[in-house]
Amino acid sequence: MTFDGSQPWRQKATDFFSSSGVRIKQAGQSAGGNVADVAEKVGSMVKSKWVIFQEKRQSKQEWTPPKETVQERLISAAASTTVLLRKGLNETKEKVVVGKVKVEEAAKKTLNNIERWQKGVATNDVFGVPIEVVVQREQSAKAVPQVLVTCADCLIVSGLSSEYLFKSEEDKKTVKNLISLFNEDWKATIPDSTSPVDVASLIKCYLASLPEPLTTFVLFNEIREARSRIRELRNILKKLPNVNYMTLEFVTALLLRVSQKSSLNKMDSRSLAIEVAPLIMWQKGDSGEELRLYFRYGLKGGPSRSADVASKANSFDYLEGEEEDVQIPLDDAAPPDYGAIEVIQCLIEHHNAVFTDANETVWR
Repeated sequence: MTFDGSQPWRQKATDFFSSSGVRIKQAGQSAGGNVADVAEKVGSMVKSKWVIFQEKRQSKQEWTPPKETVQERLISAAASTTVLLRKGLNETKEKVVVGKVKVEEAAKKTLNNIERWQKGVATNDVFGVPIEVVVQREQSAKAVPQVLVTCADCLIVSGLSSEYLFKSEEDKKTVKNLISLFNEDWKATIPDSTSPVDVASLIKCYLASLPEPLTTFVLFNEIREARSRIRELRNILKKLPNVNYMTLEFVTALLLRVSQKSSLNKMDSRSLAIEVAPLIMWQKGDSGEELRLYFRYGLKGGPSRSADVASKANSFDYLEGEEEDVQIPLDDAAPPDYGAIEVIQCLIEHHNAVFTDANETVWR
């Protein structure tokens, strides 16, 4: 299955900027009074900025630098819109009254979304960037991030027999270096001396770094309720975006291959599901939050080891002090999500029955 991200990319950007303005105006109208006027102004600026950007792009007389790309134009539009939103947000703060904070909340949410989207377009990073941005940038025939393909090929060739694969503790320095390597060049190769355990950990780090899980927030409850009902799972998973669907198929196909060597690596489908379910299928603030934070330690700018759980979502870096022993935080009051584990176990054990219409994964 090929991936063409050009047209969907432009449409997604159009919908994003347009809906941002509408949400702010609606919030202002519900708040009432002068707040509605401020919200109308901010919302109109968001929409008009994007309309002007589109008109210029469609004009035949517009001079365009030879190397300017669609993504560069979108970055420019996002940056300009962010400035306007900040200005409008300051005006909103001056005029909003007690009990009428809907406009400010909507503006903040929109601003955060724009900055998150802008970061994904502007950076060349692979880790911590929305998966659809990475795949669109790579323009690969396979709608799966290349870092996962590279890791899977490495494990298939020489790593499937490694004991406790996807469970054993990794070498933190090695994994951090691998993250930096792929953030600099998504076509990088894994050094031959790298341990299969570290390669498996790199896969977990990538999944943990995604801003949204492969199964998406929207479909979480539907998928969880389906549990191991194969036909129902198959139909629900077809609602996923193509990139998410194909990557989920790819990852679970790899886990199936690992489980088939369980007599050697001691990792059957249940053991693998326990390890990866919190990284594939989750909700914000659930019992797997600390595990995901742990596997984001190689990302630039994340919580220190001394920060509590609540603050870890904002800043994170476990590797600044390499001599200290870092353990995965445990919370006895937050049991694992056994529903999510059951789903992932089903996707591993019944992979071919669930993903009937996906291209067969071919390993090198």
